[in-house]
Amino acid sequence: MKVELKTWAALGLATALAGAGLAGCSGEAGEGGEGGEAAQTDTAGEAGEGEGGEAGEGGEGGEGGEGGIATGEASTDPVVYGSALAVAEAHVIAARDAYAVGKTAAAAEMFAHPVSEVLLDMDPVFAELGVADFKPLFSEASQAALAGASKAEVNAKYDAIIAALRAAAQKAPDNGASESKVAGGIIADQIERAVAMYARASEGDAYEPYLDGYGYFKTAQTLFNASSATINSDNKALHDRIAKALDLLATAYPGADRPAKLDVAQGALSGASSGVMLAAS
Repeated sequence: MKVELKTWAALGLATALAGAGLAGCSGEAGEGGEGGEAAQTDTAGEAGEGEGGEAGEGGEGGEGGEGGIATGEASTDPVVYGSALAVAEAHVIAARDAYAVGKTAAAAEMFAHPVSEVLLDMDPVFAELGVADFKPLFSEASQAALAGASKAEVNAKYDAIIAALRAAAQKAPDNGASESKVAGGIIADQIERAVAMYARASEGDAYEPYLDGYGYFKTAQTLFNASSATINSDNKALHDRIAKALDLLATAYPGADRPAKLDVAQGALSGASSGVMLAAS
């Protein structure tokens, strides 16, 4: 299975991640169902189980960037720009919560992945918009997780990343779209990713696709909590469809620990996501 390290070596993570037996995030590496057979070196036995999928999930592949972000449009489209930040946030939410339940190596992996999956490709956009480089925060969090730092220390690293992401969000491009339109588009993207990853996780017993999807769900939920009133005021149909989709995803992703069975109907999840995408378009 191919692992994209890109600048991780420069960040001092290449050796550590290789030594931990960590696979590429669901979509960086190849598509075969071999991810679930990778060496499991996580303290909870879950590390290195990634499957292929994230870069191409939900028809997103080929849009530029391993996280399925059309980075060429990010400097002018606030939904694309915000979706890139949301992908990074989803990974660190998943990392924080995985660490809290003892998935040490999986957490380290999740903290590191946004660098290669989206942030490197966003560097020119950030430079154009005046966003200071915050990639080192991800490597610091990953190293803390690998070192077995306390939950408080890891949470502090997480908080620093979230603060940087919120600051970067303030520099989003303005193409005239309303606040609710932008928020709805970003949330729809995260819901679609969560649904796609649930389908992939259901193909086997690999942990990482589930953890990816969990992060996307939690990010969608966080963004919706912050923009629910605005979206409801401007587009009630979108508001209600997002709420319905998030209710379903809350059942699909009850926590960072993967349930013994993934038994939420994929058709219901896909239908809910399609409804959100339609209302957001």
